[in-house]
Amino acid sequence: MTRTLAGMATEVLTTADGREKTRLSHRHAAAWFAARKAGTPLEIGQATPPLRPARPEKPELLSPREVPKRKPGSPAGRLALLHAVAHIELNAVDLHWDIIARFTDVKMPPGFYDDWVKAADEESRHFNLVCDCLEALGSHYGALPAHAGMWRAAEDTAEDLLGRLAVVPMVLEARGLDVTPGMIALFRKADLPGAVDALEVIYAEEVAHVAYGSKWFHFLCGRHDLDPKDVFHALVTKYFKGPLKPPFNEEKRAEAGLPPDFYWPLVEDSTA
Repeated sequence: MTRTLAGMATEVLTTADGREKTRLSHRHAAAWFAARKAGTPLEIGQATPPLRPARPEKPELLSPREVPKRKPGSPAGRLALLHAVAHIELNAVDLHWDIIARFTDVKMPPGFYDDWVKAADEESRHFNLVCDCLEALGSHYGALPAHAGMWRAAEDTAEDLLGRLAVVPMVLEARGLDVTPGMIALFRKADLPGAVDALEVIYAEEVAHVAYGSKWFHFLCGRHDLDPKDVFHALVTKYFKGPLKPPFNEEKRAEAGLPPDFYWPLVEDSTA
């Protein structure tokens, strides 16, 4: 049977173990790009991805308010921060394969799939880099509880590709551009070069992931003759719970195709 990209994406989504999930992710990304280079591209196909991806038994998933707070300047706090980053990266692997498998009913150019396969491949490397850091420090992914709400944006936008692009890459991943420089400084101060190196790789590559979101969001708005800024404001208000919070990394956001008039109007008015 001919393998399809949507089928391969679903295979990743239904694999529970993080290391195995990312191994499959790398393998399927390599197969996609090899076929494209050979001039025999894989069919996109159709699939029925799960509403929630398979997950290992650990970490225990808690509501945001139940996740223990730790001071990031302490050794335990730094481990908790790395564990949170690993959890974010594993969710990102699934989010990028999910956008491929879930929206096959929307006709998109091959470049759309190139971008999200590449992003999923990079997020897989990010997860493993951070897991390596945790293990070098005597811990591992699953040693601490994690945030259960991260997949909520995917569930809420399961039938809305524009909404998915607005909320996941253009809000959630853009937030990573805001906070990662501070994390890099924290681990540099703690003299943990492995963590610094991993976070610098993540920071450099996340700009492109946000840019993919912006590019395809604008593409779809253009297809339907919609104003991108107005649509973005409406969709973020609909799907994202709560206001956006500064400070913003305006330089990197602009590099990714997010101008200030997209996100500043969605900040809660502190004078109200």
